[in-house]
Amino acid sequence: MKPITTHFRSALAAATISLMGSAAANAHGGFTLFGEPSLAIPAEQQTVRPLTAPYFHEDAFVGTDVRAWYVNHHFYGNTIGGEVDVYAVQVRVALTQSLQFVAYKDGYTDFGGTLNNASGWNDIGAGVKWAFVQDQANQFHLAAGVGAELALGDDEVLQNTNELRFWFSANKGFDRLHLGAVVNYRLAEDNDEGALGSADMVTVHFHADYHLTNWFSPVIELNGYFVTSEGAGVAPFSGVDAVAIAGGKGEETLTGAIGGEFRPFGPELGIRAAYETQLNSSESLFGHRWTVSTVYAF
Repeated sequence: MKPITTHFRSALAAATISLMGSAAANAHGGFTLFGEPSLAIPAEQQTVRPLTAPYFHEDAFVGTDVRAWYVNHHFYGNTIGGEVDVYAVQVRVALTQSLQFVAYKDGYTDFGGTLNNASGWNDIGAGVKWAFVQDQANQFHLAAGVGAELALGDDEVLQNTNELRFWFSANKGFDRLHLGAVVNYRLAEDNDEGALGSADMVTVHFHADYHLTNWFSPVIELNGYFVTSEGAGVAPFSGVDAVAIAGGKGEETLTGAIGGEFRPFGPELGIRAAYETQLNSSESLFGHRWTVSTVYAF
């Protein structure tokens, strides 16, 4: 009986270690299309994925996940007024441990109290991200990416704009505290077209979260939108990321957001919400918004 008990204990220990390793890998989004899975990251060192500016706030990590988004955006009444609801799903796939496919823009927009209650489909945007620094020992990550937005959306909801996008992302962790920054350069291919015009733009995004417990992390984010070159016929106010109205040079928009991520079912699934409002007084349609999303990593 003693040898059987010994073998049973050894098998149980091996199975436990295997399951723990699998769970840790899944928590980091371990699936990789080509090559070895991503390395596991301790739970307290895992950065919360961005909560706001979902089209342009891209962190420096490579993993595989699906993100569902709902945005309730209230415009300032002096310009258009009313509100808009946006529903979207993003997909990210780790092609290798350092290369990721990102489908960052799609979805459906529904205006209420403005634009004759129009509704329609958004443009489609996708790209590739390369994480060229992955120093997990020091919790330091750098990445760069390129993407394209195709004018496949509906004019009725102020979409239908072609755009090239280049971005640079950086993340640094200090055990439970995680910081991140992203810079985008958005190049409008048709910035002389459209009744409301379009423009080239630089956007910047800052992120901070703290792993308070295994099931909750508070988050603070800041976003900035700066027009660098405006096209012909551009409107004198900006739609920021809600609608394709670029605004003129000098009409920068700064926003701040506070929110959090809940993980009641484990680290693979994050349930998140954030409240965001404009911080400066430029001519912008931003107003304020609630952003609710879920992230499932595998």
